Amino acid sequence: MTPAFTPRPSQEQILRYTGGRLGIAAVPGAGKTHILSALAAKLIQEGRLGDDQEILIVTLVNSAVDNFETRIKRFFDNPLQALYKYRVRTLHGLAHDIVREKPASVGLDERFSIIDEREAGFIRRESVNAWLASHSLDDYLDPALDNSKRDWVKRQQLPDLLDSLALAFIRSAKDRLLTPEKLRQQLDASFSPLPLAELGYAIYADYQRALAYRGAVDFDDLIRLALTLLENDNEFRERLQYRYPFILEDEAQDSSKTQERILSLLSGGEYGNWVRVGDPNQAIFETFTTASPELLRAFIRENPSVDMPESGRSQPSVLALANHLIDWVMNSHPDPNVRTALSTPYIVPVPENDPQQNPPDNPEGIKFISTKYTPEQELEAVAKSIKGFVDSFADFPIEEQPTIAVLVPRNQRGVEMVNALRQRDIEPIELISSTSETRAAAGALSHLLSYLSEPGNARKLAKAYEVWRRDWREKGVENSEVESGKLEGNYSTTQLLNYSTALLRRMANVENFIAPQNANEWLSILSESEPVQVIEELTQFRVNVQRWLNAVTLPIDQLILTLAQDVFSSVSDLALANKLALVLRSAADDHADWRLPELTAELAVIAKNERRFIGFSDDDSGFDPEKHRGRVVVTTMHKAKGLEWDRVYMMSVNNYDFPSNMPNDRFISEKWFIRGGLDLAAESLAQLTALESTSEYDWYEEGAATMRSRLDYVKERLRLLYVGITRAKRDLIVTWNTGRQGEATPSLAMSELMGWIEGE
Repeated sequence: MTPAFTPRPSQEQILRYTGGRLGIAAVPGAGKTHILSALAAKLIQEGRLGDDQEILIVTLVNSAVDNFETRIKRFFDNPLQALYKYRVRTLHGLAHDIVREKPASVGLDERFSIIDEREAGFIRRESVNAWLASHSLDDYLDPALDNSKRDWVKRQQLPDLLDSLALAFIRSAKDRLLTPEKLRQQLDASFSPLPLAELGYAIYADYQRALAYRGAVDFDDLIRLALTLLENDNEFRERLQYRYPFILEDEAQDSSKTQERILSLLSGGEYGNWVRVGDPNQAIFETFTTASPELLRAFIRENPSVDMPESGRSQPSVLALANHLIDWVMNSHPDPNVRTALSTPYIVPVPENDPQQNPPDNPEGIKFISTKYTPEQELEAVAKSIKGFVDSFADFPIEEQPTIAVLVPRNQRGVEMVNALRQRDIEPIELISSTSETRAAAGALSHLLSYLSEPGNARKLAKAYEVWRRDWREKGVENSEVESGKLEGNYSTTQLLNYSTALLRRMANVENFIAPQNANEWLSILSESEPVQVIEELTQFRVNVQRWLNAVTLPIDQLILTLAQDVFSSVSDLALANKLALVLRSAADDHADWRLPELTAELAVIAKNERRFIGFSDDDSGFDPEKHRGRVVVTTMHKAKGLEWDRVYMMSVNNYDFPSNMPNDRFISEKWFIRGGLDLAAESLAQLTALESTSEYDWYEEGAATMRSRLDYVKERLRLLYVGITRAKRDLIVTWNTGRQGEATPSLAMSELMGWIEGE
């Protein structure tokens, strides 16, 4: 090993590993990636590999692949010594490697393609819409809904709800290696009707037919087929076992049963060389996915294991807070069923000789704000605090400025926080699913396409006008200011914008404005009573609208670029429009039957950030807080995993975003329009599980899965709170709000931690 690496006590134990199975529970900031890289380098340096063998390192995301590549090379004076001695893969990358070697063995063409999550979402949504067009979910709707509300729910709510159900159902079926054909056989042999499983099957079967038509597989298929191939081809499996004599698995708390089975087979079974590193306390991705932290916990219990409890990330008081949360959950949470959410080891500071020393202890750096804020007041309070903090070091050299993050439970709250900071002249770094610029650009173009899809709609025409004059919008001016009454005297561009918008919205016949006959020309009639500037403004707008309507026959990418030239002025917006044009052209090529309404809907989805927009996500590119000293990073608690900042604000820690299964808690997955508060996704998975039962006594009972899903969600949110706390190196500020309905209270865990801090 290089002299620069000084192992911590637990790391020294790990570096004594020579073979067999080893489970490692590592606390936040313990250096999981570093120790796995060091272990890989040590095994290579000790000559434990043949000329045609490699160490296989499996990790969670693509950014970690590059991280491992870089770190391992640092342990060699000559990086060429490690060349071709290790392979770093995500699970999907590994599954792709396996299936690519023998695609025909699992029924695939040699040139099969892989669809990304975005395209998979297209196909699944089409299958959902097809099901809704010929079936009803009325049996699950709240019977108290009146007809108008019921119709609204069917139009606006059910497609999204069924899409979420279908995603969870399809993933779970594939994790169980259930093809639609096998699932159909089980349904036909079931003891009694299982309507949600039938629903899931119908969408799953339609979805798989669409994939087969394209000669494609999705990411979950890759993993399923890789396992099938390993289980059925002994010669191939033994060849891979020889190729990879050591398997090192990072982030093992996010492993699924299928992933565990693949790596177990590759390692040669219970006597193989397989090291699994993870933190079950940081398993925050399992709700309605196939991951489970219990798999790693069981592996650690049943095999030789080492804890990695030392962490140099946070000051001791932050570590003590995180440890108290573990202790309270394990021993005192009022619901005994969630006491397994967190587990030891507790976090301990690093030894005195460690190169990464913990920041100095400062109990005053931890603040739980008990103030009862509305959601808007919470935004204002946090933005005000950040403004004062940022101003306090404005004159410091960049290298002396702190790193800062605001952690929120959901993307939308992050967007609101970004806007609140900008109102105080703070330009944040957005680490959410897409930036506000992307959402705004996509939204603007979506409004224009929406009008062009329905050119006789006055309301959509008015919205198109607002998009055309989007640069005029001044802060703090509401449309209602001049909705009624006349413009008099001098007025601002914003007043002109608002007044013209109101006129367009009230127009009775749009054709008399766009393509008027002389006798009925709307602008001519309007000029008799409205100011000249308004008439000139609307005349200029009409020229643009006529040009847009003439461009409707162009391919979608050319239409987008034509619109963008008229409504965007900044280089960044025009660049975004170019990428959006390419995305929509790809969608149009994949869906020959799509016309403007469908393409408009897809652009609206991007604008609302409901799907990952390829090319605008940092998910796989990595993020380094050190590169943004002095700036405020706004991100979700999920995306913050693996990162750290000097000062961390945690927002919305109430009993809605962090429920504890208490009587007054509400759960986001339980929709108000579904009877009995059923969680339909959870119920559908329970029905899927019932199909695998061989006894009528283990059969499905409606409502039981909803209760179990509450417990799973509560446990995951406790772990998410733990993750948020352990992102802070020096300062931690925690706030809560009363929610949209004004009924939310501080989360039970926040109240406990607040009382503990005050009592210390």
